Amino acid sequence: MNAVVSFIIVLGVLIFVHELGHFLLAKAFGVRVLKFSLGFGNKLISRQWGETEYLISAFPLGGYVKMYGEQQGEEVQPEERHRSFSHKAVWQRFGIVFGGPLFNLLFAVVLFFAMFVLAGIPEPVDSTRIGEVTAGSVAEQAGMQAGDVIRSINGAPTTSWIHVSERIKDSGGETATLIVDRQGQELTFHAKPALQKVKNLFGEEVGERYMLGIVRSDEIQYKAASIGESCEAALLQTWNLGYLTVMGIVKMVQRVIPASELGGPIRIAELAGQQMEAGWMNLLYFMGLLSVNLGILNLLPVPVLDGGHLVFLSLEAVRRKPLSDRTMEISQKIGIAILGTLMVFVFYNDILRLVRRWLMS
Repeated sequence: MNAVVSFIIVLGVLIFVHELGHFLLAKAFGVRVLKFSLGFGNKLISRQWGETEYLISAFPLGGYVKMYGEQQGEEVQPEERHRSFSHKAVWQRFGIVFGGPLFNLLFAVVLFFAMFVLAGIPEPVDSTRIGEVTAGSVAEQAGMQAGDVIRSINGAPTTSWIHVSERIKDSGGETATLIVDRQGQELTFHAKPALQKVKNLFGEEVGERYMLGIVRSDEIQYKAASIGESCEAALLQTWNLGYLTVMGIVKMVQRVIPASELGGPIRIAELAGQQMEAGWMNLLYFMGLLSVNLGILNLLPVPVLDGGHLVFLSLEAVRRKPLSDRTMEISQKIGIAILGTLMVFVFYNDILRLVRRWLMS
């Protein structure tokens, strides 16, 4: 139940924010907005306020803002041309289309800013506590365990994980003597570091060095921050997540990250439920992460997505005339085919994960 509720909250808020970006930019440029819908398909609830009909529609995975004169060939009354989307300057239409992804990115900044102001900026605790011992590693064979605190290596005190990492890396493969604290008891271990491949965040090999097979503890502490510090940290957090999203897409195209890692609505619902169980702060962070992902993914140059429309508008600005209706029609069909195929694939991945989990349980 948590998964369903949190999924509705997260997806509903992010879709609303995205469409609000289109809506507000359209209003700012004097375009008449006919419909503002959360969801696609048959309308479930609708209400007319002013010149706009606000709807909640049956299929919840998206939304739309319908504007007057949205299509090039759409009939527009001469006296209403100034309210028509297609009769606005290219840069204004570009701004309206870009408004959706922009609002998703700004919303992430606002979320992270609120979290940092209320709870502080999260920082890793710089300790020498072992968080994980890799199965079959030198450290496991020596008898080390998660939770052990490394006090010294070869007689040299260790007060930071950097000390641990550098002394093992610089050992040259010679046996190291480690003094550790295990729940108040001092223990001594002798372990010979092994030369192993080093992988980056995306699983690519970037070199090799001597390691024991231990991972630092992922303990987090929250540092109280001022308004300015929280704002700077929120911008940096959004930038970093945006960069990781872009690089994740690049690595997937390069087949560094397997396509089986892609998740769809079922996976998002599962993760949202887990984050809600972990606490509202975790759910807000997850929402910020998804908002960045949604903003970046919508900027991909795929017809139907905002990024595809931005490409068309850029070409129109260069050519000084819009693309032909035939070209637009073919592009839209290609875009729908791409998104449809992707949707089927991520649903397949989600269902396959559920089946595997069921078989293993």
